[in-house]
Amino acid sequence: MALQSLADAPNTLREYETIYILRPDTINDKVADVNGRVKTIIEERGGQILNVDNWGKRKLAYEIKKERKGIYLFWKYLGNPAIVAEFERNMRLLDPVMRYMTIKLDTDVSAGSRETEVDGETYERAATTAADEEEIMTGRGADEGTKEKVEAAADGEADAESTEAADATEAPAETTEAPAEEKN
Repeated sequence: MALQSLADAPNTLREYETIYILRPDTINDKVADVNGRVKTIIEERGGQILNVDNWGKRKLAYEIKKERKGIYLFWKYLGNPAIVAEFERNMRLLDPVMRYMTIKLDTDVSAGSRETEVDGETYERAATTAADEEEIMTGRGADEGTKEKVEAAADGEADAESTEAADATEAPAETTEAPAEEKN
């Protein structure tokens, strides 16, 4: 175990938040592998995981490694600087990881003072990446149930539009012209 910084109070940890972006074509099994590795790093070094979330596939602000989208994952945890160093070392080594950033939120935090929102189901949800809106609309990457819902919704909109258009053409607009005033 690494020595604790003299800037920290004895028997306390720091609160960190890390967001990393995976390639958009990363399959859910690979996302689960990366998350498992991160979980192991934090827990083996005496850290405590507070929150894990998969924000899904999103458009990037700018192109990274020739990709315009990425899978965003969010981790909030308690630990020491050695955990962050190992975490980031592993992020550099993993092929699916395009970018990562760690922010220190708080110092001198006792392990029991923060509530964890993590259970076994949380890791399963964090490993599952939902298709983004573009994939759902084009039918790529979406499951059959989602495709059917999107198609039904699109058909319903198309039917509503055609009904409105038919109503507009069937009923001619009634116009009453006022008699023109005669000029003297």
